Amino acid sequence: MIKNLHPLFQKKIILFCLLIISLILAILFFIQFSGTEQQQKKYLKVDRTIKIKKTLEKAHTFFNDGKFDSAYFYFNKTQLLCEPKEDYPDAYVESLNYIVEILQRYGNFYEAETTLIKAFPYLEKTSSKKYAINAYTFMAYNYSYTYNNEKALYYHRKALKTAISTFRKARILSEIAFVYVQQEKYQEAKDILEPISKCKIADKITPSNTNIVRSAILYNLALSYIGLGNHKEQALKCLDESLELTIPYNNDFELIANYFGYYKYYSKYYNPELKKFYAEKSYYAAKRAKSVGNEIDRLGELIEMDKPENSKKLWKIFTRKNDSLSLSRKMAKNQFADLIYASQKDKNENFELKNQKAEKELQLQRQKNRSYISYVVISLSLFIILFLIFYITTKGKREKNDIILKSEMRISQKLHSELNSNIYQTLLFVQNNNVENKEDKEKLLNNLNNIYSKTRNISRENSKVPIDDRYLSVLKEMISEYKTQDVNIILNGLDSISWNKVDKNKKIILYRILQELLFNMKKSNSSSLVSIVAKEIDKNLIIYYTDNSSEITSENNILEKRLQNVENRIKTIKGTLNFDTNLQRGFKINFKFPI
Repeated sequence: MIKNLHPLFQKKIILFCLLIISLILAILFFIQFSGTEQQQKKYLKVDRTIKIKKTLEKAHTFFNDGKFDSAYFYFNKTQLLCEPKEDYPDAYVESLNYIVEILQRYGNFYEAETTLIKAFPYLEKTSSKKYAINAYTFMAYNYSYTYNNEKALYYHRKALKTAISTFRKARILSEIAFVYVQQEKYQEAKDILEPISKCKIADKITPSNTNIVRSAILYNLALSYIGLGNHKEQALKCLDESLELTIPYNNDFELIANYFGYYKYYSKYYNPELKKFYAEKSYYAAKRAKSVGNEIDRLGELIEMDKPENSKKLWKIFTRKNDSLSLSRKMAKNQFADLIYASQKDKNENFELKNQKAEKELQLQRQKNRSYISYVVISLSLFIILFLIFYITTKGKREKNDIILKSEMRISQKLHSELNSNIYQTLLFVQNNNVENKEDKEKLLNNLNNIYSKTRNISRENSKVPIDDRYLSVLKEMISEYKTQDVNIILNGLDSISWNKVDKNKKIILYRILQELLFNMKKSNSSSLVSIVAKEIDKNLIIYYTDNSSEITSENNILEKRLQNVENRIKTIKGTLNFDTNLQRGFKINFKFPI
């Protein structure tokens, strides 16, 4: 009955799969031919998305390499490609944020503000709060650089309201406190920074930012302590911890502020030598970081505190650096103006190309043809995959059931052949003897113990073999079970093998082979000495098994029985088997397999 149902079940599955595939094809064809105009819009949108992505990737590459003029060009090109901006708010706002950061580096704060205002109408349309937070923060920086601290605070607070994560809020609060320090509102800065400095807040998205932000918090707190006075020990402790967090990053730009903090500290708590020492360290950090603005500021401080003869030399450097900075900023402004013009021209050319209807229609038709072929290929592939999954699953279940049935039959036969006679003799003994008698009772217990031992051995022969670090101890334990007063077993080399390198399946097969050999040895009951030697040679594991059994005959019937299962197992792991049937030596076999 079951055999008759199987083909019927298989046919139903195939019909069901065909029905699903037909339904999928119908939906795909409906989408494909639902409207040319809708497809055209979709096609153009995808085309622009790819171009925007590639342009943005180029911009990021140049920015990370420090080539800010090229980065500016591609960020500007990206924001011009985002038309209409509602479809690409992330790329549009991100590009403007980076443009503003570059403009601020070159001191072009007016242009930075004008650029950033363009992003504000689209902040609510972005997919993540980070775009809006960055825009508000850059606007706050812009006002801070131009000494408009009230407006800087306004935009920092807008960023704080937008932030969700505790880490971002802590970072923004630190920026707010820094503005208070600039306003000499040291108590307000301290009230903000002290609570967050006591909590070690981690950045779960970018863990490397955790220590950087904590260093900034402690630095700002130290400045507020210095400004308030009467916090000498707390200020120094904050500066030390801030510097300790910064040093591992080997970032000279961050070190400028750390050393400047010590300069402020030793200016407050009068120590001319250390004050000059840290002013110089801050200056050289700015020089290594190529931060001309900070370099000029530190030079001014060194000129103020140095001797007149040294001050002249520093003044010349100061004048040269200041003139160079002014000139580079003018050149940067002119260069950025040229880049904006070039990008606008590129935008006009793109629009002109998009208006060529013939080319768009041709591209659309090609896209349709490719889509049609793709749908057919996908449908056929899906059908084949479903059929293979069904076939392999059915075959696997059938083979698994066959293996289980064979295993059950083998265990059943073994139980019958080995325990049937013992159980029958034990029952007769109970019937014919008085088990209350001490001698008969002891014999009965011996018989029952013998039955239990055989049952336990059969169970262990079919139990799971551990393949972890316990493997060697379990293997030795199994071998020791065959050791009796009449049979001595000698082991050599097992401890020298790197069992962790041996494949898990090969471990199991080796365990079963030795179990089979020892079982046959015990069954023959003609051996008194067994030797098992293991060696690892040229990435091969070699096992030498020897016993002094006298049951090997010239007909080799018993030998074939002893070797049949062993040989089959060896073949499965691509191993080789050799044996010696010399009656003078007993039974001797060796086999090897690759580790």
